[in-house]
Amino acid sequence: SGGKTIGFKMCVGRPEEFAALCHAMIDSGTVPDFITIDGGEGGTGAAPAEFQDSLGMPARDGLRFINSMLIGCNLRDQVKLIVAGKVYSGFALVRMLATGADLCNTARSMMFALGCIQALKCNSNHCPTGITTQQPHLESGLDVGTKALRVANYQEATVHSALEIIGALGCKSPKEVTSDMIYRRSATNGGYGVENYADLQAEAYFAKLPEGALVDPAKKDQLPPQYVGWWE
Repeated sequence: SGGKTIGFKMCVGRPEEFAALCHAMIDSGTVPDFITIDGGEGGTGAAPAEFQDSLGMPARDGLRFINSMLIGCNLRDQVKLIVAGKVYSGFALVRMLATGADLCNTARSMMFALGCIQALKCNSNHCPTGITTQQPHLESGLDVGTKALRVANYQEATVHSALEIIGALGCKSPKEVTSDMIYRRSATNGGYGVENYADLQAEAYFAKLPEGALVDPAKKDQLPPQYVGWWE
């Protein structure tokens, strides 16, 4: 690749299919530099409505699962995980970092900053805002100088907000954010329970695996039954 990073983007569907990818990485000795995890809640306006609404694993679940699988295969330190899926605010970014992401992408919110009105005409060449069209009379609606400033301002403000939250957590770097720092309401105690993301990762369907648990026979008894099924 001439020193260029190589990776792929995916939205998780069937867990056993990603398990097969992990098997291939181990068997071939070839590991991607990065994996971009897209959430089922994302999607271009050109996609069929049912695909946007109903297909693919949500970003946080997909991130938890892939992060856990790579840890279980002893591959996590070789792969950077990028996540996308309605990452639109400083807290949304911090929450993804706490869940296991190394960095985040965002598309929808950047499109809004650019002037997207969700007309759902991305693939028609008739986008009324001029963003996804090559028709001159519509293109003229996209003033590059003005919109570029808006996108840059949005990016700067969102990152600034995320860094303020990270500082408020007592961290000096985004790398120091961990899952036990983020809390959420739970269904326990009449809906007034509280759990942190570390608890969620320990008990969830996509539980966080011990390092090497998928490749070390001595740790097989530590695998939840669903992981055994996906892996074998």
